[in-house]
Amino acid sequence: MILWAWSRTVSLLIFSILVIPSVSWSQGKAEPKLIEGAKKEGQIVYYTTMTLDQSKQTVDRFEKKYPFIKVTLFRTGGGPLLNKIFTESRGGRHDWDVVVGRGEMVLPMMQRKLLASYPSPESKMIDEQLVDKEGFWTAYYVNSYVLGWNTKLVKREDVPKTYDALLNPKWKGGQISLDTEAYGMVEGLKRAWGQEKAIAYLKKLAALDPVLKRGNTERVQLVVAGEYPLIIAYNQTIQRLTSRGAPIDWLPLEPAVTQVNPVMIGSKAPHPNAARLFYDYILSKEGQEELRSYQRIPVRKDVEPDPPRLFRGFKYVIENPEDYKDFDSTVKQYLEIFKLR
Repeated sequence: MILWAWSRTVSLLIFSILVIPSVSWSQGKAEPKLIEGAKKEGQIVYYTTMTLDQSKQTVDRFEKKYPFIKVTLFRTGGGPLLNKIFTESRGGRHDWDVVVGRGEMVLPMMQRKLLASYPSPESKMIDEQLVDKEGFWTAYYVNSYVLGWNTKLVKREDVPKTYDALLNPKWKGGQISLDTEAYGMVEGLKRAWGQEKAIAYLKKLAALDPVLKRGNTERVQLVVAGEYPLIIAYNQTIQRLTSRGAPIDWLPLEPAVTQVNPVMIGSKAPHPNAARLFYDYILSKEGQEELRSYQRIPVRKDVEPDPPRLFRGFKYVIENPEDYKDFDSTVKQYLEIFKLR
């Protein structure tokens, strides 16, 4: 009887060590002190570049979960948003608490000491490549540059499977669609291969005379319509039409350059506790599952993308936000390589 009781006690102890801690921090449960502080503040100001309808849904669900907090939402593009933040800062105004933006926004904001360090407990379930070591940013969602093709024009066995294969002269002369602003490709390939090899490769790609056009959605639609057989674009944009049965599919050229869309907290956030609560919420399992429902790519290890291949099963290199030490130089380099100026 004593032996049985001792064995049962040990079993319960092992269960509590192995199971209970993982449940406690992975379910998005906020600390009581954080909740109490957020209640006193009662509001947050949220700036974002994510589409207005999706941002509004996220805000609505957060307010339903935490009805004692009112969220003021402002949405615009990356450049205008950065200008707004800088203009307010120069005027001594620090209205915003949380911002979700583009990767190239991070370094300029860090240089101006506009970001607070916050190592969210939810980051334990996110690949360390997607989390700033000092806590100034964490990826909220990602996009990977991949190679897409019109399945009526190109057989799967003929699709280039590597970066080098894409340089085959058969794809010369308007066969490849490329974005006029795919600056992230430059930084990602530099990180993977070094500057010399990356620039040499992009020059060879430019020699194939790809079709240069702004944006992802319209270019993908043009591939579906048969305007050109190949495209380098975000995988989630292609996958939306693949899932609907359109004649387009994609595969990653490894390492696939992956763009980070980070979430950050203001160094002078007027509502710091509510800001941390919101930050934790959108990185929690609940928040990331919600993000997946928008057909975006979540970053948590315990939330599968839909479909999983959007961020599983291939090697990738992060377009690290802090690589943009001279963003203007990167833009100039890209424009010169592809003769856009």
